[in-house]
Order: sequence, then structure tokens, then C-alpha cells
Amino acid sequence: MKPLTFILYGIWVFYFAGEYIFWFFAAKIDLMKTIPQYLSEIKKGDYLSLARMLTLTENDLSGSAELLQTMEINPDIPVIGVTGPPGAGKSTLVSSMIHILSQQQKKIAVLAVDPTSAFNLGSLLGDRVRMSAHFNNPQVFIRSVAARGSVGGLSGKIIEMTDVLRAANFDYIIVETVGVGQSEIEIAGLADITMIVLVPEAGDEIQHIKSGLMEIGDAFVVNKADRDGAGSFASKLKKMLHQRINAVPVFETVADQQQGIQEIVEWLQSAAPQRNDKKIFLYAEKAYKLIQNERMQQVSRIDLQQQIAKNYHQPGFNLYQFIKQYQQD
Repeated sequence: MKPLTFILYGIWVFYFAGEYIFWFFAAKIDLMKTIPQYLSEIKKGDYLSLARMLTLTENDLSGSAELLQTMEINPDIPVIGVTGPPGAGKSTLVSSMIHILSQQQKKIAVLAVDPTSAFNLGSLLGDRVRMSAHFNNPQVFIRSVAARGSVGGLSGKIIEMTDVLRAANFDYIIVETVGVGQSEIEIAGLADITMIVLVPEAGDEIQHIKSGLMEIGDAFVVNKADRDGAGSFASKLKKMLHQRINAVPVFETVADQQQGIQEIVEWLQSAAPQRNDKKIFLYAEKAYKLIQNERMQQVSRIDLQQQIAKNYHQPGFNLYQFIKQYQQD
């Protein structure tokens, strides 16, 4: 090796080794912060501290209980739930809304909930890729999170993480849920405002949309409205929603072209505060989900799968007998 090359190589190694050592000890020092110190930091807009508090909560690490019980949750920060079937353009719609809100100097937090595989229990966490235009925007905080096997896409941990975001100084919190059919109804237990995103192709099946889904929507969005049949589909929706006591807006948008997004943002900013009875319903639903999550902590899906695999091929395998024995063990 030539002397100059050797020197340059040595400088390169020294630089990166020094940088690694610096960040290693910086992380160690940062981990020594107390929960009150972290809460103070996230109030100041420190996204690194916020990310660590979300990780602490999501993984139920030491200190998470203290965090949840001591943080000051701001109930006035609106949580906007965006749900609907796969392929409706939810992520693109959220990205377009962020674009307008951030231009107004609003601070926005996004929880993008991705489905969990029923086979390997993993999650792609890819929704935020469609929001990549906002990664370097200081007004925007985006966090992907797995549904953790919840049928409706909202585990107890997602509820807790939303409350952690409410302890920070955001103007809006947007939760984009897994769209898997009627399970979208779970969002009603979390969001102050629920937006249902549909596409014109759902027009032939609108009569199959259950009343539960129609009841939870505070607004409906017909996205990809440049497709054939969009106007007719929106008209059918309006007729179905006409029976609701409170007026429910139906927006027509082309999210990837920013069409119709301004009207949605203006509606969100003028939406009336939630009724007290709905607030009670929201808290009851959240409490139920959190208690359910607490009581199910000792049940591991991976362990269940492994135990069933051991017993499945035994003669006379009976799922109900297995469950009874599993609970006793």
C-alpha cells in the first residue's frame, strides 16, 4: 500500500471510528434521561426524543407505564382517522393533506398503520414510502406502526402511541388505518374525526356497505374522481347519508393531483367540536381496548402457533380442548 493511500485510509478509519464512538456515547447519555426530561424535550419539538418515547411505548419497555401515567395529554389536539378499503388512495390523500397543512405552518403527526402478516407476524411498514415528499419537512413527523394482529388494525399500543403524540405540540394527528373491510369501524374508538375513503369502483357494491361503517364516517371521500362513474357514486352516497341526523359531507378528490384536497382541509379546520356523548364513547372504547390488551399480554401468538404445530398432528386433536389446556398451563 502506497504511503499516501495508507494515510488517507487511516484518516478515513479514524474519522468514522470517532463518529461511531461519539454517537455511541451520545446515545448512552441520552438513554439516561428521565421520563420527565423526555416529556420536556418532546414539548419543545424534539423528534428524536419523541421517536424514542414511541418505541418505549410500542414495545412496552421499562418506563412505558410511568410515561403513560405521568404525561399531560392535550385532548384538544384533533385526531383524524383516515380509513377505507385497500387501494382507495389513503396514503396519497394523507400526503396531499399534509402538503397544504404544512404550508400553513401547522405541525402534523402521522401514524401509518400497516397490516401484520398472519403467517410470519411481520409487517412491511411501507405506507410512509408514499409520503416520502415530507421526510425532511420539520413540520411533519411520520411513524409507521404494525397492526400487531388486531383485526381492525388498531391495537392497544396504537392508542397509547396516539396519546404520546398528544403530549407533544402538534396541531393535527392523522392515523391512517389498515383497510380490510368492516373492521375499519374500530377507528371510531380512537379518532375525533373519521374520514372514509372510497373509490368509484365501489359503486356497484354500495348497497353492501353495512350501516356501522356508514355511521362512523364524519366525512366521505370519493377519491380517484377522474374515473368513470365517480359523480354517480358520490350521488348515491349522498342519498344514503341523507338519513343521518347530522349533515355528512361527501368530497370528490383526485389526491395525486391535489384536486379537492383544499376543500377537505377547510372542512377539517371548521369542523364542530365533538359532542360530549361521543367523547364518552371514545374514552370507553379506548379503555376497553387497553384493558383487553393488558389482559392478553401473557398470550403470545408465536407461542400459540408453535404449540399448535406440536399438537395438531396428534390423534383426536381438538382446538377447544387445546385452548382449555393452554390456559391452564
